Amino acid sequence: MIELIKYVVEQFAERPDAAEYQVEEKGRTVNITVVLEGEDMGKVIGRQGKIAKALRTLANAVGKKNGKKYNIEIKGKNE
Repeated sequence: MIELIKYVVEQFAERPDAAEYQVEEKGRTVNITVVLEGEDMGKVIGRQGKIAKALRTLANAVGKKNGKKYNIEIKGKNE
C-alpha cells in the first residue's frame, strides 16, 4: 500500500524526494502519515481535496481486500 501512496505523491509533488512517510500499524488499522514541504501540500491534496480523497478511496478498496483499514493523513513539515 505504501508503494501506491509513494507513486501518487511522486506524480504531483515537485520535490518528492523530500517527502517522508510514517507507517504505524495497530492490529487491523494502518495509519499512514505523509509529511510534505509546504508548497507540495496543495498539489498533493488537490483542488477541494480531490486527489487526497481519491487516494483514500484507493486505500479503502485495498484495505477491504486485505482485511485492513488504512487511514491516510497529509501534513506539512512545519506542523
